[in-house]
Amino acid sequence: MAKIVVLRGDGIGPEVIEEGLKVLKASARRYGIPLEFQEALLGGVAIDATGDPLPAETLRCCTEADAILLGAVGGTKWDTLPAEIRPERGLLRLRQALQLYANLRPVRLFPSLLEASPLKREVIEGTDLIIFRELIGGLYYGTPRGIEKHGEDERAVDTLSYTTTEIVRIARLAFHAAAGRRKKVTSVDKANVLISSQLWRRTLLQVAEDFPEISLEHMLVDNCAMQLIHNPRQFDVIVTENMFGDILSDEAAVISGSIGLIPSASLGAARGLYEPIHGTAPNIVGTGRANPIGTVLSAALLLRHSLKHEAAAAAIEAAVEGVLAQGYRTPDLKQPGTQVIGTQQMGDRIAHAVETA
Repeated sequence: MAKIVVLRGDGIGPEVIEEGLKVLKASARRYGIPLEFQEALLGGVAIDATGDPLPAETLRCCTEADAILLGAVGGTKWDTLPAEIRPERGLLRLRQALQLYANLRPVRLFPSLLEASPLKREVIEGTDLIIFRELIGGLYYGTPRGIEKHGEDERAVDTLSYTTTEIVRIARLAFHAAAGRRKKVTSVDKANVLISSQLWRRTLLQVAEDFPEISLEHMLVDNCAMQLIHNPRQFDVIVTENMFGDILSDEAAVISGSIGLIPSASLGAARGLYEPIHGTAPNIVGTGRANPIGTVLSAALLLRHSLKHEAAAAAIEAAVEGVLAQGYRTPDLKQPGTQVIGTQQMGDRIAHAVETA
C-alpha cells in the first residue's frame, strides 16, 4: 500500500488537487494499485491553523510518505508577514528537509494545442524538452541573508553559493535522462559574470566525461531565455541552478499554451513531491476557471517516478491528450471551435478517459 500525502495548499490549490486525485484514483483502480491518502497542511492555510507554514505534523507525515501531491501555496493575504514565516518559506523548508534536490519540469506540446500558444506554429511544433532545476541550493537557500539597517539606509543581502557535490548530483540526473531521450544536455549558467557559474560549468564538463555518448553544450542564461522563444526545438534536456530554472521553466510553459498545463516532480533519494508549476491564482478561486491539467500530469509523474507504474502514468497522459483532442478546453486555453468547460468537468472527462480507454 503506497502512502500519498495530500497538501491542498492555498488559492486554487484545493480545486486542482481535487481533480488530480480524481484522475490518480481512476488510474489506480484501472491498474490495481493500492493507495492510501493522508491530508496535511502547508502554506497559508497552515499559518492560519497553527502559525507555522510547515507544521511539525506535516513534516512528519511527509517524511513517512511514499509520495506527496501538492496544489500551490501563497497569496496576498499573507504578504505582510515576515519573510521567514510566509507560505512560500514553508515549501522551501519542506524541500530542504526532504532533500528534494532535483526539480523536473517537462514541456511537451500537445498537437491539438498548437494554435493555443502565442508563438508561431512553425516555431514550436515538435517541442519536447525537460528542465532539470537544482532545487535546494543557490540564492533561495544561501546564507547570510537578510536586511540590515545602516543609519537611514538599508542593505539587503542574498547569498548565491553552490558546492561541487550539489552540482554533480543534479548534473548526473540530467545526463541519465538525456541518455534515454535525444542525447543532448544544455547547461545554463552565467559564467561570464558569476563565480558560482564558473564552478557550475567546470563541474558539468567533469561529469560529461562519464557520458561520452551525450552531447553537452553551455549556454548563458540570457541567451537561453531568448532561444526558448526563438527555437525551442533545439533543446532536449536543460540543466541549471535554482533561480535560473525557476524563471526559465515558467517562460517555457508559454510554449505549451498555458502555465496551467505544466507538471513538475521534485525528487530526492527517498521520495518525491509533485505539483503543477502555477501559483495560487487568487483572482479565479471558486470560479471553476482553474486548469487542473498541470496537477493531473503531476499525478502521472508521481506514478512514474515514485511508484514505478509506467503504464498507469502513460494512461493519464494519453487521457489528457485525448480529451484535448476532442476539443475540450478550460478558459485559459479557449480557442475558436472548442468547448470551454470548468475545472471539475475537465477532471471528470480525463478520469473517464482513463477508466474507459
